[in-house]
Amino acid sequence: MKPSTPPPAVPPVSLYEKHTTVHPKRIDGPFRRFKWLVMVLTLGIYYGTPWLRWDRGAYAPDQAVLIDLANRRFYMFDIEIWPHEFYFVAGLLIMAGIGLFLVTSAVGRAWCGYACPQTVWTDLFQHVDRFVDGDRNARMRLDKAPWSAGKIARRFWKWSIYLVIAFWTGGAWIMYFADAPTLTRDFWAGNAAPVAYATVAVLTGTTFWLGGFMREQVCVYMCPWPRIQTAMLDEKSLIVTYKDWRGEPRGSLKKSQKNPDQFGDCVDCNQCVAVCPTGIDIREGPQIGCITCALCIDACDRVMKEVGRPRGLIDYATLEDCEREAAGAEPRPVWKTLTHPRTLIYFGVWSAIGVALLFALGTRERTGITVQPDRNPPYMLMSDGSVRNSYTVKLRNMQSRPREMELSLTGLPGAKMWTDDMSKDGAARTITREVAADVALPLRVYVVAPRGTGRQEFHFVVTSPEGESDQSETGFNAPEQ
Repeated sequence: MKPSTPPPAVPPVSLYEKHTTVHPKRIDGPFRRFKWLVMVLTLGIYYGTPWLRWDRGAYAPDQAVLIDLANRRFYMFDIEIWPHEFYFVAGLLIMAGIGLFLVTSAVGRAWCGYACPQTVWTDLFQHVDRFVDGDRNARMRLDKAPWSAGKIARRFWKWSIYLVIAFWTGGAWIMYFADAPTLTRDFWAGNAAPVAYATVAVLTGTTFWLGGFMREQVCVYMCPWPRIQTAMLDEKSLIVTYKDWRGEPRGSLKKSQKNPDQFGDCVDCNQCVAVCPTGIDIREGPQIGCITCALCIDACDRVMKEVGRPRGLIDYATLEDCEREAAGAEPRPVWKTLTHPRTLIYFGVWSAIGVALLFALGTRERTGITVQPDRNPPYMLMSDGSVRNSYTVKLRNMQSRPREMELSLTGLPGAKMWTDDMSKDGAARTITREVAADVALPLRVYVVAPRGTGRQEFHFVVTSPEGESDQSETGFNAPEQ
């Protein structure tokens, strides 16, 4: 009996695509200039904001934007957020999320293409590449060239610039959490907190690596937002689109001139691919690698102008409008495209939250009180039969100047109160304390009620000189009658 023939070996299948470095070509045009504008504005805001000063008086910091974790405050120009007002921060975060939905619904992944931090810093690092190594072809030749003294020198020079930008980025971040000039002096003198050095080190490393080397891989593989955005797009969304009905079949300029009826407008120059920061071919249709930066529109429009054909072969358009144009109809005005119901709903919700936050901000009072009753013991019987309860009361002065505040009792007939810094003989239903600027003053308050007083609810009320008031309901414990 002959031995059975073994099955042929199956070659292993790789589940990972080998990374190819993307070298975008320099391009000029309306969308490229808009990207320049957004990059300058966002980087200017990020690096410059901690150094802006804002006069809040002698009792508050003068940094315009400050996240003061030590004192649990958030300052933004004239706005000061206390811990119990965190709903303002939560509202802003919700607005940011809905704002992303709104932008995506209206113009696709424009956030990714223009304002995402990964996009902004990648764009900045790519300009460094062009400054040191030259444009696309020069960088590709340098990548393929063997290592030499010249190549090592260029790499060292370029990566040093990367490192400076990354270090500056990490250093700017910590300035939002302390007074910028003071922290800068302490940082270079070695007197800053260890967490400041650790934060700068982590952000320097991540910015250097993600912006300098990972780049489009972050957008394609690491970031979850493209997957979420893809689910939000439909045929009514305005996205960067290649109009294949107009461009196909492709042919070089020479071929299309010889046979004008056999080829579309696309001359297959690949300029749209050359300028793409993620290296995709938009002519293959919508794909997750497209960040909607529209640089391919600039490149294609330039080529169309050079060959004497109408612009817009690659353009911002909805799939519905592309079908209309392919059928010979006129495209809809942009304002109609941007006002479909889903976008209007997002805008309505976003606006409603913004208006509610502004209303709450405009009507909030700068006086507050919190009360915490003692749990053990819940009450004490005095020698004369009266009942005493103890409370920790905090009076909040949310203004940048000291104020006299009046603490009083509402309800609980016959009761009086005193604090640790006064005699029991001075007990009264109303006491006055000076509360320093921008602090919560803790008071140990004792409330005594006459014999026979039962369990009941009452209020502590705080009143400021301007007439602002706040109250807190609490309970008075007493033995069962």
